[in-house]
This record gives sequence, structure tokens and C-alpha cells, in this order.
Amino acid sequence: MSWEVSSMPSKRSSFNWTLFKKDLSRFWPLWGGVTLAGCLIPLYLLLELMSRTSPVKDLSLDFVRFLYGAVTAFAPAFIMCYAILCAMVVWSYLCSARSVGMMHALPVDRRCLYLTGTMAGLAMLVIPFAVVGGLLCLVMACFGGFAPLAVLETVAAVLLMILLFFGLATVCAMITGNIFAIPVLYLLINFLAPLLDALVGSLTSLFLMGVEGSGTGLTFLSPVMAIYENFTYTAEYDNMTGEWAELRLEGMAVVAVCGLLGAALLALGYLMYRRRQSESAGDVVAFRFLRPVFRYGVALCSGLALGSLTRLVLGLDELGLAVSVMLWGVAGCFVGQMFLSKSVR
Repeated sequence: MSWEVSSMPSKRSSFNWTLFKKDLSRFWPLWGGVTLAGCLIPLYLLLELMSRTSPVKDLSLDFVRFLYGAVTAFAPAFIMCYAILCAMVVWSYLCSARSVGMMHALPVDRRCLYLTGTMAGLAMLVIPFAVVGGLLCLVMACFGGFAPLAVLETVAAVLLMILLFFGLATVCAMITGNIFAIPVLYLLINFLAPLLDALVGSLTSLFLMGVEGSGTGLTFLSPVMAIYENFTYTAEYDNMTGEWAELRLEGMAVVAVCGLLGAALLALGYLMYRRRQSESAGDVVAFRFLRPVFRYGVALCSGLALGSLTRLVLGLDELGLAVSVMLWGVAGCFVGQMFLSKSVR
């Protein structure tokens, strides 16, 4: 008699609906408040259209100009700020030893935790745009000004920028185990290259005769500045009719590259999450091989920035500037080591 019992093969889940809904319900004040505030935009547009006394020949052109202006001028800065908030709340458990121990003790692997957290963060980013954009399209459709092609271009640009900034914020959350260090690192990555470029350029003009301190143009290393410099729209105004004749959105290729970069950053964040130790919760730098980079990076930035500030305040000459930069660099190195050691010694 055979006592073998057939069993179903186990399956590894890559997504957990319970954790996903828990993240959305737990942090609903964040995305709910942003959505509620954004609903004021279609309400304002509705009241403005209802208050018009003279009819407009082609209302869709005004709608396209409104969409293109919002996605090029407002969306990059807003998504950059909102993405770091979503990443901080989604990955906040990695910064607490108690929370990370509880999450990693659940019967789900890290791939499932990462994909669920990523989808929850992206959902928090997408929900406000979906609700506000849907209401805007409904208002314009009621007044006969709906422009489907412009809506598709705007949606594509917003989704690509969401991928970029949330992927960047996720990598920052994986690098550090301190909740307060996440936004600092995020801002440094976004603006460090142009700031260092300006500082090095100003110092070069002091020590090298005939060299202007204009920098080398490293703004392309700043994601948000690269988008603002290349992503815009052109408009042609018809003086005969008094209306906008043609509107074109330019720089979508740059935004597409940024979206691909964001997808690569999310993949990099997954690889970092797989190798990240739970004991690194609370550390300023979660990976040991990055600690020298942090220490000497703080020394370099503090030396250049505080040294230049000291020169402006005290009116130092070139020699005094060099000494000030070195002293502040040494002090920054010690401060970086204190952050790593969690000690003032």
C-alpha cells in the first residue's frame, strides 16, 4: 500500500495585494491630500469657462496650451518633490530596526516586498494625476475642447518623469538607512553637479589667469535641470484671428531617456535591496563600500562650499582661500566620520 501523498508545487509570489492595500490605506493622507488639492484646478477651469461671455472659435487650442504649459513648467518640480515623499513613506520601514525585522520576518521574499513597495509608491504618484487629469478632460469634453493627442503626449511625459524621480528616490532610500538622510541625498544627486561646477569654476578663475569662472556646463547631470532646459513647447500666435494657431511639444526624446533611466534605477534599487543587510537600519550609509565615498564626499563639498563662503565673509586672498578650503575639508572629513560612527568622538 502506498502512503505517498501528492502535493501541489509551491509558487513564489512577486506581488502581495495585502501589503499593497495596506500601504495605500496607511498613507492615504499623503496622496489623498494631494489629489484633493489638485481637484481645485479643474474646478477653477470650469468656473473660468462658465464665466466667459464671448465664444471661442477653437477651445481645444487653449486646452492644449494649458496642458503643455503645465507639463513643462509645473510637472517636473512637483513630481520631483512629491516622489521623494512617496519613497520615504513606502521605504520608511528600512530605517527602523524593529520595522525592518518585522517586514523581513513575513513569509514573503525580498523580491515580493520590493515590487509591492514599488507599485504602491508609483500608485501614490499616479492617482492624483489620474483623478485631476480625468476631471480636466471631462470638463473640456463638455465644452467641446478635448484634444486627445495632446492628452496622450502629456500622460506619456508625466509617466516617464514619475519613473525617473521615483527610481532616483528609491535608490537613495536603499543607499541610506536614516529617514532624514534620504531627502538630503536626493537633493544632492539632483543639484550636486551644477553646484560643484559653479564652485570649481569660480575657484578656477581665481587661480588661473584668463580663465572665466563659467563652469563646464554639467547641468545635464542634474535630472530636473536637464528636463527644464530641453523640455518645452512652442506656440505660434495668429494676430489675424487673435488665437493660438499651432502648438508643439519639444524635448520628448529627453524625457523618454529620463524614463528609461528611471526604470534602470528601479532595477538597480532591487539589486541593492537584495544585498542590503537588515542591520543597516539607522545607519547613514547602508553599504560599507560606500562609506569612504560618503566621508570624502562630505569633505570635498564642505571644503569647496564653506571655504568659498569664508572667503566672501572675511575677504581672504588666494592663499587664505586655499587654507580655508583645506581646513574646512578636514573638518568635513571628521564630520562625515562622526555620522558614520554615530559618535561625536
